[in-house]
Amino acid sequence: MEDFYRLQRRLLLATVLVSLVTVPIVAFTMNLSVAASVLVGACAGLLYVRLLARSVARLSDQSRGLGRFQLIVPTLLVVGSAKLPQLDLLPAFLGFLLYKPALILQHVFDDR
Repeated sequence: MEDFYRLQRRLLLATVLVSLVTVPIVAFTMNLSVAASVLVGACAGLLYVRLLARSVARLSDQSRGLGRFQLIVPTLLVVGSAKLPQLDLLPAFLGFLLYKPALILQHVFDDR
C-alpha cells in the first residue's frame, strides 16, 4: 500500500508541475482569460485525480467497484463553464485533461 501512496503523490506532483508549465505558456501565447480557464480546469483535474485515487485506495474484496463521486468534478466544470462568462469551456476542459500528460510522464519515468 505504501507503493500506491508513493505513486499517488508522484502523480499529483507531476500534474501540478505540468499545470505550472502549461498555464504561463497559455497566458503568454493567448490571453489571461484563457489561462485562467486552463488553471480552473487544471485544478478540477487535480481534484478529480485525488478523488479517483482515494476511491481506488478504498477498493477491497468486499467492494464491487469504484465510486462515482469523482464524476461530479467534470460535470461541475462543464456546468460552471456554461454558467460563468469568465470561463471558456474548451480551455477549461483542456486544463482538466492535463492530468493525462502527467500520467504519461509518470509511466515514462517509472520504466527507467
